Amino acid sequence: MQRNQNITELELYIKSYFEIASSKDLHSITSLFKLATIKKGEFLLKPGKHCQSLSFVQSGLLRMFVTTNDKEVTQWISKQGYFATDLSSFIFETPSRWTIQALVDTEVYTITKNDYKKLGDIVPKWAEIEKLFLVRCFTLLEDRIFSHLSMTAEERYNFFFENHKELFNQVPLQYIASMLGMTAETFSRIRKKQLM
Repeated sequence: MQRNQNITELELYIKSYFEIASSKDLHSITSLFKLATIKKGEFLLKPGKHCQSLSFVQSGLLRMFVTTNDKEVTQWISKQGYFATDLSSFIFETPSRWTIQALVDTEVYTITKNDYKKLGDIVPKWAEIEKLFLVRCFTLLEDRIFSHLSMTAEERYNFFFENHKELFNQVPLQYIASMLGMTAETFSRIRKKQLM
């Protein structure tokens, strides 16, 4: 009974996005996730390592990025209500290409690869739920590619600002510029224009 009074962001997300009607199935899934705190500056994942977990951000911010010869490129910033992982490494057990680092003290619910594999045995509808999860990940990636190919830098800025306004006061702006595929100078010029 107490679970309903203290429902977590993870439970809300799974319940709403995957239409799980059975509280037994919901509990079976969420019970395998363990709550952990990642301190600001600490790493959830480093490149070259095999990603052994799938994490859900309960609170805080995680930055996913890659370091090239001369710069860091931000791929995504996971905020409350988002998952964070190197999906390719997690599913196919390949070395990770990404670094995932906490930008602030961050609470995550994490499921290990071994526990993730058990879900199919304990939740009858898991194959259907997992398929929906992977489709959502793919759709998010598709939307980002579409915006990079079809929108101007200013349109990308405006779209991201409308959907993630709070990040502009919480993370260094060069990370957002990088994620939107623009130089700091272009980002600054667009931002100045929007604030006028």
